[in-house]
Amino acid sequence: QVQLVESGGGLVQAGGSLRLSCAASGRTFSRYRMGWFRQAPGKERDFVAAISGSGGSTYHVDSVKGRFTISRDNAKNTVYLQMNSLKPEDTAVYYCAAAMYGNNWNYWGQGTQVTVSS
Repeated sequence: QVQLVESGGGLVQAGGSLRLSCAASGRTFSRYRMGWFRQAPGKERDFVAAISGSGGSTYHVDSVKGRFTISRDNAKNTVYLQMNSLKPEDTAVYYCAAAMYGNNWNYWGQGTQVTVSS
């Protein structure tokens, strides 16, 4: 079992930055591939970025590439999403998730709201 708690969301102007954190419980954090997802009002939840258990491999969707960076600190059981050059279309609830195998995202946090004003 993994419990995930996100933090760091808030209201920011377009062009600004935020860093989201996701703290995980348990002693096997490094075994999990971690991901960030987002859900805008009235839309489906979309994948944003993922990072391997060791942190050596990352993936970002095209819409955030060059602006967002996923990272992790296994000593702190925490995964981060650094978001720069934010746009109004980045407004959403952001969720972190954990997968033991592939894209089987079995564990989810409660989400944190990010609002970008124009």
